[in-house]
Amino acid sequence: MSKHPQPRDNRQPLTEEQIRTHTIGERKPLSGRILIVDYDPHWQELFRREPDRIRAVLGSRALQIEHVGSTSVPGLSAKPIIDMLLVVTDSADEEIYARNLEAAGYLLRIREGNWYEHRMFKGPDTEINLHVFSSGCPEIDRMLMFRDWLRSNAADRDLYARSKLALAQKEWKYSQNYADAKTVVIDEIIARARVDRK
Repeated sequence: MSKHPQPRDNRQPLTEEQIRTHTIGERKPLSGRILIVDYDPHWQELFRREPDRIRAVLGSRALQIEHVGSTSVPGLSAKPIIDMLLVVTDSADEEIYARNLEAAGYLLRIREGNWYEHRMFKGPDTEINLHVFSSGCPEIDRMLMFRDWLRSNAADRDLYARSKLALAQKEWKYSQNYADAKTVVIDEIIARARVDRK
């Protein structure tokens, strides 16, 4: 299994060069505002069909599949994109999973070798971001803790919703710029979740 590189400083947004380096294929500038919509219960249904599709091509190589991100939190407004987490033995070893996912219609769009060997695929027929990490990667625990905390803590769920809506009113060149801007409030919420966990 590959060693996990140190996480990037979440308070430093990615530069345009870093976005270019990590993107597979054509970069798609947003050059506008982020679309945030009210929570849609249908998002759960869209997620539920994906694990079967992934397991059909990866079998036991898919160690864990989770619905993450805002669409996984009932009542939370979100971009209408289903974020998913796929855990494999070693995300840097694309031979064990990437070709199979691509055969099922997933398209590799992000390769971040310097950040936990993160890979991100777009879904075949639904707006999906499939995030792939290695087993034992600390980002897995962070993503699931954030999701579970927002599901159970109305005050932080509302804080996150307000923060996202405010940021969505700004003009962004890339969606990644908006994602980077959210890290301050995400880190604040995760800090509370960690304290509560102790």
